[in-house]
This record gives sequence, C-alpha cells and structure tokens, in this order.
Amino acid sequence: QVQLVESGGGLVQAGGSLRLSCAASGRTFSSNAMAWFRRAPGKEREFVAAISWSGLSTNYADSLKGRFAISRNNAKNTVYLQMNSLKPEDTAVYYCAADRSDYGSALRSPAVYDYWGQGTQVTVSS
Repeated sequence: QVQLVESGGGLVQAGGSLRLSCAASGRTFSSNAMAWFRRAPGKEREFVAAISWSGLSTNYADSLKGRFAISRNNAKNTVYLQMNSLKPEDTAVYYCAADRSDYGSALRSPAVYDYWGQGTQVTVSS
C-alpha cells in the first residue's frame, strides 16, 4: 500500500522557518515527479511547488518564489519543502503528492498527481 506521510509542521512566528518532509512507502518514487500543495482555512487547495523525478527541474507558485524551496532525496524516498520568512498567510494544511507516471515533469495541476498524503498543519502567528 502506497503511503505519503508528511511531517515537520507546527506553530511558528512570522519570519520564522520550517522544513516539511514527505516520506513515501509502499513503492519507490525515484522516477516520479512530486509536489506540495496547501489548503488554507476557507480557501481552495493551491499549488505550492513541484520537483521533477531527477530533481533537476522545479516549479513554484509565483507568490512563493524566493521563500520556499523544494528538494528530494531519492535514496530516502523523501521530498522536502523548506519554508523561510513565513507569513501568517502561509497558514494552511500542507499536502505532499506524487505522480504515478515515470519521468514526469514538475507540473502545477493537482490532476497530475495520483497519490496524496494526509497533510501537516502549518500555523504562522503574527
């Protein structure tokens, strides 16, 4: 059974940093694109960042470029999201997602991703 398990969320003050991790189990995702999305209270799910299977290509929501960084460690079957200079509007549940297709690109559409984690809460206080 494939599982994506996010961790690293929590409460942080504005201006602080967090690093989220998404550990995959049940199959290897070293040949698959992966991504992060988030859903803030009362809002639709939105794209945060994606990374290609090789890690050579990344894609970010325009509003988050320069503050967030996605990376992966294929040996650990894990993808990360480093979040810096956090703002209260970054408060959301953050979800990890993985593409079932091999050698996929770092795409923004949630329809691309077949596997989803349960999410981890990030709360940024002002």
